Amino acid sequence: MRNLIFLILASGLAVSFQSQSPHGPGLKISCGDCHSFSGWEIEIGRDTLLFDHGQTAFALTGQHTWVDCRDCHQTLVFAEANTDCISCHTDLHRNTVGSDCARCHTPQDWLVDNITELHYDNGFPLLGVHAALDCAECHVSESALQFNRIGNDCLNCHLEDFNATSNPNHTEASFSTDCTECHRTDGFDWSARYINHDFFPLVKGHDITDCAQCHTSGSFSSAPTDCFACHQADYGSAQMPNHQQGNFSTSCTECHTTDVGWMPAQYAQHDATFPIYSGQHKGEWSQCADCHNNPSNYAEFACTNCHSRGETDGAHGGIGGYVYENRACLGCHPLGDKNEGFDHDGMFFPIFSGKHRGEWNECVDCHTTPGNFVMFSCTDCHEHNNPSALANKHDEVRDYVFDSNACYQCHPRGEEE
Repeated sequence: MRNLIFLILASGLAVSFQSQSPHGPGLKISCGDCHSFSGWEIEIGRDTLLFDHGQTAFALTGQHTWVDCRDCHQTLVFAEANTDCISCHTDLHRNTVGSDCARCHTPQDWLVDNITELHYDNGFPLLGVHAALDCAECHVSESALQFNRIGNDCLNCHLEDFNATSNPNHTEASFSTDCTECHRTDGFDWSARYINHDFFPLVKGHDITDCAQCHTSGSFSSAPTDCFACHQADYGSAQMPNHQQGNFSTSCTECHTTDVGWMPAQYAQHDATFPIYSGQHKGEWSQCADCHNNPSNYAEFACTNCHSRGETDGAHGGIGGYVYENRACLGCHPLGDKNEGFDHDGMFFPIFSGKHRGEWNECVDCHTTPGNFVMFSCTDCHEHNNPSALANKHDEVRDYVFDSNACYQCHPRGEEE
């Protein structure tokens, strides 16, 4: 019975203390969570402190764990304390960076280690030389703690640079005041190396620092972008091979890259007429002159420079019409493959079968124009050497003419059709 009376009295005292709490009705914790029997003073950092500030809207981390409660709670009604930084901390930046201290600072200390991210979020990434500058070089103030917004336009800081530039003179040339149209933001100086030249990349052989090499007129908007406009002298002086005599294209990119020294160069179109970058001739030559002896005429070529007569004579035993001659080589090996068989009968005209079999000895018997096997002559052989007799034989043939192409049109297989 005595214990029951004690519990009732204790409960009543607790209710009485709770109703008399100076911390306001919103605090629903026991006094013993913070206070001890020795007095009302709270020992900061006391291990026996039962109250968990993390259960509130403001967890205590970093330097806040050592702050006296009364530094933040100016009244004993704890709910009246604000959670925003500015309510406790004096704004030394005078509202030039906003009131949210947590954008830059942490509860650990006042050091700022996210300057790069802050500028990126504000639309002005710190790239190139801007990444190495001291804050005060751009944000000038008496206290060095005010960071008034400067603006993201380059000219806000570089107007004097723009007006003072003489090579070229930006104001006389009426250049745009948007510096990023010409200058890269990741540069470390104003040199040509950091010019925003993406429309004509300054790489490899074009990696130059003297703008006047290309911009010869002083106008930076009129320089041509085609190769020949700048490299006409190079084209004219080229000797291996001689571009002018060979009537080479003035579109340099057909053969050259922008590598330093124009090399390696490759005339890829050559494979469309005769494979030299593929097939059996790949890697078997080093310069055009290996096959083209006449630098003034690249229509001329010489297979016999590399393929000796002793090599080819032995390999062509029993092949009718074989001659050791360059055009004959191409005629039978148009792709440069030594294993080709040249089907004259099936592709063009029967000479190994039909009435013309055995009626000729060499290709020149019919192909009388040196170096051109597209041309042929029917009228230089057998009975056709008598135009009058041939005309009489065709007296009833309409539109008859004494012409080799006419012969072929009427006698495509060499028969007396």
